[in-house]
Amino acid sequence: MSIKKTTSWTFLTNHAHVLICLAKSPYERIRDLAVEVGVTERAVQRIIVELETDGYLEHIRDGRRNVYKVLSRKPLRHGIEKHRQLHDLIMLVKK
Repeated sequence: MSIKKTTSWTFLTNHAHVLICLAKSPYERIRDLAVEVGVTERAVQRIIVELETDGYLEHIRDGRRNVYKVLSRKPLRHGIEKHRQLHDLIMLVKK
C-alpha cells in the first residue's frame, strides 16, 4: 500500500523563500513570487515590507517595476544561526 503525504511544513520560512527567490531573480514580480513560494500576493507584499524594514532587502524602481537587492551580508536572525550570514543560506540553497 502506498501512502501519499502532502507537505504541511518546510524547514525554511516564507521570508527565506522570498529572499532566496529574489536573490536568484531580482526582477521577479510579486505575482510570480506568490506562485513560487505558495502564498498570496498580499503575503509576499507584507514579507517584502518586513524584510526591507529590517534591512535584508532594498528595492529600486525601474519604470513600472521594482528591482530588488538582497543585502546578503546581514546576519541571520535566530540565536542558533546568528553566527551565519544570509549569504550562507542563499549559497546553501542556490540551484
